Amino acid sequence: MDTKAVETQAGEAPSTIDITRLMQLLPHRYPFLLIDRIVDVVPAESCTGIKNVSINEPHFQGHFPQRPVMPGVLIIEAMAQTAGALVVHSLGPGAEGKLVYFMTIENARFRRPVVPGDQLMIHVVKERSRGNVWKFNGEAKVAGVLVAEATYSAMILDE
Repeated sequence: MDTKAVETQAGEAPSTIDITRLMQLLPHRYPFLLIDRIVDVVPAESCTGIKNVSINEPHFQGHFPQRPVMPGVLIIEAMAQTAGALVVHSLGPGAEGKLVYFMTIENARFRRPVVPGDQLMIHVVKERSRGNVWKFNGEAKVAGVLVAEATYSAMILDE
């Protein structure tokens, strides 16, 4: 599949969001932009974020240098960034530049370590949205194995 965000023949929203488009949707930048690409986009419903985990990331210098493990809080942040990009993408051009803030994180579970060389596949599904508040369920998998999950909500604001 072509990794560029291109409109489908029917004029539907792209099913893939590449890194260039992600940087238009999210305010995050290195070292805190944690998503490399989003695929399987169903606007206002679900998508899958891809995070390629590299030993070159700064947190590995201090997070168990002898056995590098991606911090769980960053896995949750990658889930949130995936959902945030979906929200802004779904709301259209008028939402670009708005920030999405965490409100709650519930039932976070970490099942296995995530290490350099892994590819996180982060599937997020909208549970509901009311006004500017959106709630999602997220699952992160490596090679099809569940490594983390959480339910979380966020609010989109004009800044």
